[in-house]
Amino acid sequence: MKLLTIFLISTLLSSVTWLGDFSEATSEATKTHKLILINFSGSDWCGPCIRERKEILENSAFTDYAEGHLILVRADFPRQKKNQLSKEQTQRNEALADKYNPDGKFPYTLLVDEHGKVLKDWDGFPNEPADKFVAEINNIADASR
Repeated sequence: MKLLTIFLISTLLSSVTWLGDFSEATSEATKTHKLILINFSGSDWCGPCIRERKEILENSAFTDYAEGHLILVRADFPRQKKNQLSKEQTQRNEALADKYNPDGKFPYTLLVDEHGKVLKDWDGFPNEPADKFVAEINNIADASR
């Protein structure tokens, strides 16, 4: 029982926070000089989006790196009624899509600097393991400094 409790606590402590407000993300990135990773997702209908989340974005290689190096933003576009977002969140996601994803690609992931300049984009499922995805982000981060 103690082992299970320790596991659950460590899992909760190592979880990363995904923001839903890009202006909040840019403000935080400006303060901390971190890059911003934006993920456009159809969480309840897009198979490659679900796969990306499970295999890469929820993988400990990514979450451990992201916790100290990235500000994360998810713009989700669920279709099922039970998963609908608030009107305000839907408007924020649509405004972010108008700026960064006008073609409506899913999944679509971007790495941007604190000013919103796109440094890298992944159109579709990044066909690489989480550790290689992180290495790619880290290389871009190093080059942008």
